[in-house]
Amino acid sequence: MTWSADLAGLLDCETYRAGDFARLDTSRRRRTGVPEVVFAPSKTPEQTLRLLAGLRARDPGSPALATRCPDEVLDAAPDRLGETGEPVRVDRVARTVTVGELPPPRGLVAVLTAGTGDLPVAREALNTLAVLGVATVLVDDVGVAGIGRLFPHVPRLREADCVLVVAGMDGALPSVVAGLVRAPVVGVPTSVGYGVAAGGLAAAATMLSSCAPGLTVVNIDNGFGAAAHAGKIVDAVHGASPDGGRPRPSATTTDGDR
Repeated sequence: MTWSADLAGLLDCETYRAGDFARLDTSRRRRTGVPEVVFAPSKTPEQTLRLLAGLRARDPGSPALATRCPDEVLDAAPDRLGETGEPVRVDRVARTVTVGELPPPRGLVAVLTAGTGDLPVAREALNTLAVLGVATVLVDDVGVAGIGRLFPHVPRLREADCVLVVAGMDGALPSVVAGLVRAPVVGVPTSVGYGVAAGGLAAAATMLSSCAPGLTVVNIDNGFGAAAHAGKIVDAVHGASPDGGRPRPSATTTDGDR
């Protein structure tokens, strides 16, 4: 076997050419456990819809997901992508579109919000976890300004494999949670807040400087990234979902809908 063939098998690189604007990484789910997802900002609605259709066709073992979708995509998706009879789920709070049957859930990830304004990011995480085949529970509006709201939920949080804590303003809630549970805690700073909250920078800095061990922090408003991290933890604890993260040697490029 040549060096290039060895490298190709290691990379498990299978791509699909979508029009003249994208090369879909259709082997990413097998290679990493997390499928390629369409990030809609800076794409036209038509591009986003075509990429969703391409992902669903080329990786039928996983639902296709697009995040941060504009209204034009949210409005058009059910008709454009539901023509084959597959379920199309539109979440206008999270601004996500999911195409295809969801895999059976396993494990448990708890998603907490400090306030109602954090729900869009939390729901992006919930929808991503559903695509990854992870069971979830949402605990909303339990921020530190009324910390007593959190305590009745602590027994349930201690059953989770991972806890995502979505918080803007001062970003203090993840530190509190990380001091109460054994599971890994992921802090998700949001851009919610006045003035010196600086679009989420204050929350991110608070989480990054936390003295509570076991707290990991993702980027501002990055519900998708937090969910991908939590999904990998669930894979490590419970095993990968069917065909997820199991590489298959290949290095091919397929020309698609040019």
